[in-house]
Order: sequence, then structure tokens, then C-alpha cells
Amino acid sequence: MSPFELVFAVFGLLLGLAIAEVLGGFSRTLKLKRGSRAIKVGWLTPLLGVLVVLDLTSFWLMAWEARDQIAANYITLVYVLALVGVYYLAATLIFPDEPEEWPDFNHWYDKQNHLVIGGLLTANIGAWIGQIALEFAAPVEAAAESEATLTTTDLAYMGSALALIILLIALLRVKSRGWNIAMLSAAIVMLLATGILDAWVVA
Repeated sequence: MSPFELVFAVFGLLLGLAIAEVLGGFSRTLKLKRGSRAIKVGWLTPLLGVLVVLDLTSFWLMAWEARDQIAANYITLVYVLALVGVYYLAATLIFPDEPEEWPDFNHWYDKQNHLVIGGLLTANIGAWIGQIALEFAAPVEAAAESEATLTTTDLAYMGSALALIILLIALLRVKSRGWNIAMLSAAIVMLLATGILDAWVVA
């Protein structure tokens, strides 16, 4: 078993549970929406759910790309567990456990969005710190007889990550629901664009 496989055994299960929590929330909401009781779902809660799933997916991919640098030791396991634990806690707060008690999901969003978005912000900053620590502890060898330089793709990734952090900070401060919808949508589009760019570069 490689060091990454050991660490993956810890965070893979929690990441899967976090995604299942979000999908379960969508499922409960859809069932209730199609039932006899009328509820107003709105855009805020579903967009937040999509954002969390996409961010979880990007974290999973980031961990895979750093697989050769990840060491199997106690500090690594605790750090990864803390990051993924934050993601899981955030995922559990997106949808209400009893959606029938919330006829307007926008009110639920108003009560919980700071915890969810704050969790995403914490996890993303923590992932950045982890990446920097890995570069110092186990740097990837540069190609033979070539200097390590930042490519356009690297700059695009860095710009996207920084833009996501800025959007998350703004979401913590802006109270307007319209602006929240706009910024959540922008963050989703940005994560999708970054994922498409990554797939295109790999291909």
C-alpha cells in the first residue's frame, strides 16, 4: 500500500459521505417539492449545494495530483482529516434535515450560509497551505536540465483559486440575495471552467 492509498482511505470515505449528504439534500427537497406540501426552494440553497460538490471534486483531484508528495504519517492524517472534516460539516448544513419545516429555503440559507461558506473558505485556505507545505517537504523534481517556470495553465489555476477565495470572502459579507445568487453562480462557472481547462491540458 502506497502512502497516498493510506491517506486516501481516511479522506476518501469522508469526502464520499460529504457528497452523499449534499445529494441526499437534493433528493429530500425534490421529493417534498413533488409532494402535496408547497415549499419555495429558490436558487440560493441549490446553488450552494452545487458549489460545495464542485469544490469537493476539485479538492479530490488536487489530492490525486499531489499523490507522489503525500507522506503517510500522523501529522498528514490529522491535517487531511481536519480539512475533509470541515468539508463534511459544511455539507451537512446546506439543506435542512426536515425540509418540510422550512417552507422557504431562502430563510434556511440566511441562517446557515455563513457556516457553510466559512467552512469552504477554511478548507480552501487549508488546502493552499497544505500544497505549499508539500512543495517544501517533498518538491516535485523539475524536468531534466530545465528550470521550473510558471506556465499559463499554472497561472490560470492560481488565478482561479485566488478568485474563489475572494468570492467566498465576499459571500460572507454581502447580505443581498441577488448578489449571493450572482456570486455563487460565478464561483460555479469558474470551478467548471477550471475543470474543463485541466481536462483539456491533460488530454
